[in-house]
Amino acid sequence: MEILTFDELAQGGFAGLTERQFVTDRRVFKNPRHNNTFDGIGGFVYLADANFLPLGETGMHGHREVDVISVMVEGQVSHAGSLEHGQTLMAGSVQVQRAGGEGFKHNEINPNDQENHMIQLWVMPDQQGEAAGYKIYQPSMGELTRVYGGDKNQEDTFYSKTSIDVLMAKTGQTFVKEGPVMAYISKGHGFINGKKIEARTLIKSESAVTFEAKSDAQVIFIYTD
Repeated sequence: MEILTFDELAQGGFAGLTERQFVTDRRVFKNPRHNNTFDGIGGFVYLADANFLPLGETGMHGHREVDVISVMVEGQVSHAGSLEHGQTLMAGSVQVQRAGGEGFKHNEINPNDQENHMIQLWVMPDQQGEAAGYKIYQPSMGELTRVYGGDKNQEDTFYSKTSIDVLMAKTGQTFVKEGPVMAYISKGHGFINGKKIEARTLIKSESAVTFEAKSDAQVIFIYTD
């Protein structure tokens, strides 16, 4: 089991936010900014842990042929752009934007006068040339929610052989996820396979992981079906 913590990474950022990049997969990022970042799994190629400055924003920019997953940890984001303009993301919300061949433009904005906290992940699509699309989720406490990936014959999530689940664990709950798997503990703390894990820690494991929540926690699991 490999472990990468927030404090091991250099702080970067752009526009109105600061961030630390945990995953910059060499299949996409030929010259990663930081040598100790992890490669992803399946189509998963990027993970950044970001704090928007008070009233900070990313600025309007575009994506094509990538799926962009935004997981709110604390605070709010006001979403602007070509897909579902005007949505508001609250703490715990998950926004998924599929660029496809059509592409999309967006600007994510912190509407408040204090910092917020958001995780962004990128997954390369299994099939190019798809239409752009948008989905939003509000995972419930105590539950594990699929927010990305699955078969083509369902519409709850965008299809992909790479899947992302968000766990909103209550103190004392235990969850098992089969490997190979990557897990990002974005909030709270607990034990994974008996090892104490604090917030803002990324785990990469070839075998199953067992997460025991020692506080209310948010955990993002990435794996292949």
